[in-house]
Amino acid sequence: MTLGIGVSQFTESWLRQSLDLGLVIALTFMVLLAVRDRRTLWMVRGLIVLMVAAAIAERCQFRLLNFALDKLVIGAALAMSVVFQSEFRRFLEQLGRGNLLPSLSQNKRVGDGADRFSRGEALPTIDRIVDAVKELSQQRIGALMILETSEMMDERDFAVPGVKLDAELSKELIQTIFQNTTLLHDGAVFIRGNRIVAAGVILPLSDRTASRQLGTRHRAAMGITERTNNCVCIVVSEETGSISLAEGGVLDRPLTSSKLKELLELRLAPISERESVRPSFRTFGRKFTVRSLLLVRRILQLPHQK
Repeated sequence: MTLGIGVSQFTESWLRQSLDLGLVIALTFMVLLAVRDRRTLWMVRGLIVLMVAAAIAERCQFRLLNFALDKLVIGAALAMSVVFQSEFRRFLEQLGRGNLLPSLSQNKRVGDGADRFSRGEALPTIDRIVDAVKELSQQRIGALMILETSEMMDERDFAVPGVKLDAELSKELIQTIFQNTTLLHDGAVFIRGNRIVAAGVILPLSDRTASRQLGTRHRAAMGITERTNNCVCIVVSEETGSISLAEGGVLDRPLTSSKLKELLELRLAPISERESVRPSFRTFGRKFTVRSLLLVRRILQLPHQK
């Protein structure tokens, strides 16, 4: 009788601990999915490491080490809540709406209603951008453009926000901004949807060693795309007129105008137009598995594999 009670208590304790661990893993997974910015992801990863180390120290009864790690965890959490206010606000909004897995619902675009545009509006916008880039390339006029792709970008990622324009995007306006006689030609143009939000934007430079053929504009494009996944950058070289597209800190160059248009259509056209509006359960499960594996590789910094 006593043996049966002991086995029952052991089983109950094991199930409770397993459920507790599973809930913690699920919560951590949802937080990491909600994080899009690379710098924020690294800080969340560091906070998780501190929390795991504190839990291990407590289990091993290392009192002094546990005390120090607990204080570090509290300090790191407070620092992150101050530095990344917008990210936490966005996460709490998604939690309140019940959208706990924003990465998996790709047929939604986060932002104001004015920033969303259908495929019928996206394609003319892309055509105007490509036409402007083509003429700038032929005239060998340097240019740098930031195109917002998914969530709204945080302008604190810019070194200098630039001059607010909020103007309708046109080929003529882009060409005018980058003329050497204008005061805004040295900075970048920030494009959201079919509008030019700002010009003369100064971007942080990448710390990675680049080729001598790459100038400041290329390093700036690499720098901003290293910091955030919510944009791509178009660069026109002033010396050679070559066209480049930066994404994820990597430059794709040289590009023809037709290739640039193809890449922009893949990144800017609404995903709901390229995929089925109601994917099957099998498709959803396959996407969830692939994204989970990519997230694990990203956390553990494993080499990318197809």
